[in-house]
Amino acid sequence: MNPRKKIIAANWKMNLTSSEVQPYLETFLLEVNHIDGVDVILIPSFTSIPKASELLEKNPKVRLGAQNFSAHDKGAFTGEVSARMLRDLFVRYVLVGHSERRQHFGETDQIVHQKLRMAHRSEFRPILCVGETQEERKAGKAKQVLEHQLKTALADSSPEDFANTIIAYEPIWAIGTGCTATAEQASEMHHFIREMIKSLASKEVAAKIRLIYGGSVTPANACELLKSPDIDGALVGGASLDPRAFAEIVKAGCSAAVEVRS
Repeated sequence: MNPRKKIIAANWKMNLTSSEVQPYLETFLLEVNHIDGVDVILIPSFTSIPKASELLEKNPKVRLGAQNFSAHDKGAFTGEVSARMLRDLFVRYVLVGHSERRQHFGETDQIVHQKLRMAHRSEFRPILCVGETQEERKAGKAKQVLEHQLKTALADSSPEDFANTIIAYEPIWAIGTGCTATAEQASEMHHFIREMIKSLASKEVAAKIRLIYGGSVTPANACELLKSPDIDGALVGGASLDPRAFAEIVKAGCSAAVEVRS
């Protein structure tokens, strides 16, 4: 039996305004009202977090996350948002090291490490994103890239830190491209990550840590991906902007969870 609960997270990226949050949630929550057994996380833009927080305050089905935050607690960092500010809005999950932050905003492995440490100190549940480019995969370096990213980000992490971290494998070549890793490719990389966690932490931690897949997840491919015993959920980008499509992926996660548990 697999004791790990499935996670389905919606990363809205720089889409949907505060005024669009309520109609989205009204449709989405109606679709998943009867669904249980999976953790659902909504990760909107900063400006939409207050409205989402207000609407989800009394709804235990959906938890709130943030797409980014500062590695600094407070101070003269114009334009940054601190972990304390996010906690004030009942945010409990944060993305760390998303490939778009690395690619477009210069976040290095060391910055990712600093943010992960801040997330742990602030009692967040970080979703650590790792993944390789198409060039790195073609060169046979995919696992080497992941090993470096994991070792750097998780350096000096305690067993409790490991237990509170969710790792998202997001092959960069599959993000927003319409290209999805096959179930076999995704399973292989998730298995590799789990083996890495065994060496970095322990067999017990590796058995408990949740690993999710991100990269053009849609209602059409979610079922096949989520059936893998090593894939504990999905980080959904473009498809999460449609509340009905995202609801279908949540339902796929629920079905896969029942299948894996049985």
